[in-house]
Amino acid sequence: MHVKKGDKVMVISGKDKGKTGTILEAYPKQSRVLVEGVNIVKKHSKPSQANPQGGISSQEAPVHVSNVMPIDKSGKPSRVGHKTVGGKKVRVTKSGEVLDK
Repeated sequence: MHVKKGDKVMVISGKDKGKTGTILEAYPKQSRVLVEGVNIVKKHSKPSQANPQGGISSQEAPVHVSNVMPIDKSGKPSRVGHKTVGGKKVRVTKSGEVLDK
């Protein structure tokens, strides 16, 4: 995948197009990522021991990884390439900024 947990990304398609956020979790097998503040859905929960009130809560749902792009230092979404720096393979934006520390 071209993004990792902790990356700042922008959503490039879908109902939340243009929103930005940080990746909270990545699910590589499903090719999905959980982005902070993006794709908010309502979850209905029955009353339980942990939540005696029950009710409706809002939470983020995963979006497909193809719908997000990392943000470079200028604040614009950028494509990702790979380069070898100091014997390590690192991700770099097409503007030349290294994403991996």
